[in-house]
Amino acid sequence: MNRIKIRKSILLLVPVSLMSCNSSIPNALTRKMKIYGNCGMCEETIETAALKDQVAELDWDVNTKMATITFDSTKTDLDAILKRVAESGYDSDYFTAPDNVYNKLHTCCKYDRKAE
Repeated sequence: MNRIKIRKSILLLVPVSLMSCNSSIPNALTRKMKIYGNCGMCEETIETAALKDQVAELDWDVNTKMATITFDSTKTDLDAILKRVAESGYDSDYFTAPDNVYNKLHTCCKYDRKAE
């Protein structure tokens, strides 16, 4: 009988612990988006560009080029985050980095850009 109570307790605690592992960002929405880049330096720049006053965070995968973007939906939106990333030199499917910023990227960071 103790085993059943323990199992029930564990089953009740698992969702709570999973919820607490989520981002510390209030009103969080999470989206996945492709952002173009090549290397670890790109990853650092892309992730840093997205950060803003604990209202947004981004985790970019160098292999898949996919970013997991979590943000406080009452304080910012996906467009604002992707614009900041583009202004740091990295294109997404929605925003293109200015040519003068892209051209200043380190050689290893220059990815193949989509034709306009």
